[in-house]
Amino acid sequence: MIKSINQFNSVFFIGVAGTGMSAIAQYLSGIGKDVSGSDRYFLPGEINETRIKLEDEGIRCFLQNGDGIHDKIELVVVSTAVEDTVPEVQKAKALNIPIIKRSELLAIIAKSKKTIAVGGTSGKSTTSGMLFQILEKAGYDPSIISGAGLVRIIKEGRIGNAKVGMGEWLIIEADESDGSIVQYEPEVGLLLNVDKDHQEIDELMEIFGKFKKNTKSLFVVNQSNVLAKQLSADCSHDFSVGEHSGVGYIASDFKQEGLQIQFNINQQAFLLFTVGKHNMENALAATAVAHQLGVAFETCADALKEYEGIYRRHQLLGIKEGVYVIDDYAHNPAKCAASIAACQPIADKVVAWFQPHGYGPTRFLRKDFVKEIAAVLRPQDEIWMSEIFYAGGTAVKDISANDLINDIRDLGKNAFFVENRNDLLETMRPHLTENCVLLLMGARDPGLETFSIELFEQL
Repeated sequence: MIKSINQFNSVFFIGVAGTGMSAIAQYLSGIGKDVSGSDRYFLPGEINETRIKLEDEGIRCFLQNGDGIHDKIELVVVSTAVEDTVPEVQKAKALNIPIIKRSELLAIIAKSKKTIAVGGTSGKSTTSGMLFQILEKAGYDPSIISGAGLVRIIKEGRIGNAKVGMGEWLIIEADESDGSIVQYEPEVGLLLNVDKDHQEIDELMEIFGKFKKNTKSLFVVNQSNVLAKQLSADCSHDFSVGEHSGVGYIASDFKQEGLQIQFNINQQAFLLFTVGKHNMENALAATAVAHQLGVAFETCADALKEYEGIYRRHQLLGIKEGVYVIDDYAHNPAKCAASIAACQPIADKVVAWFQPHGYGPTRFLRKDFVKEIAAVLRPQDEIWMSEIFYAGGTAVKDISANDLINDIRDLGKNAFFVENRNDLLETMRPHLTENCVLLLMGARDPGLETFSIELFEQL
């Protein structure tokens, strides 16, 4: 059984183009491992940007037909989406090659470094990116394995979700959606928030409770979040927006002007070129951890002034005829509401579009989506949805995005349904006024990036 990264050299990833898989593949390649992989999105004769970037990192890529798996491979890695019936899994078993899940491998990697695990139902990628920026600025030369691409790394021509530094610290996202967060034993555990997402609250509190128990040294929580604060180990290590007695790190005096935010953390002024109170909270979390690792507040502020953001996290695609087009990964109720709220100071009107993913998750979160989105919409704002993204597999298709739209409309809000997103722009065009934001939200669908860019080009 593989328990250490020193027990293997040659590793093969089935589904290597996935965000979580590609990050680990790049990290292992960066520390000198022999890495290869396949993906169902690698098709004969078709250019695939992710494949090109992986191969630029020295990772050999194959079609998902079994050709890449041979008896010199020492370890095969699969994501939760890869089933045992996949021919490559069968071939690996026939060759007696050990097979582990992505989260198990990440836990093994985490044990090889001093690890900061960032957990919570919202903000993990952004906070990880901010913390990475601060520690780099402070000279710690950290490594990162993220769930999303950092713009500053993408600008280097890379995927952007992983980077190997020479320092002792590694920053990872600890995912609660599949329960894998309980496998990590980090030096530092950071809990941003607990909100209903993939599981019921009781399940989430149990999972995050184990996360706290498994953290070796420093556990930091958000005292502003009602549920997260219940798991505090020591409030002097924690952070909050506004005054909370005994809390070590406090953010105040938030102000947003257009596409930048200003605030103070423990009397230190911060300026970030991003939007929303939730990003003040993310910056506060990153600063709280960094400061307790020995980084001065002034260094944290200087670093975050240079922060360029996370791919598809309130990413401004451009402005045309007074319409700001912003692409965002928001996909649960709290994230969608926060995303809309963050856009409201930018322009007089927000026209938001959301594509839910998965029939089960949409059914589970229906009331929460309706409640959160309806509550944040101003009288002039609008919410649009297209049909639920279906990734395949068995699913009971007994709910439509139109059900959510009807529920929101019943609450007196401006809500519209366009079944096929390819019809969205022409249907929506009369609603796009000068000085408005067109906010595009959704996750899991690999075609969303192209859709958003093409919509902006056609505006």
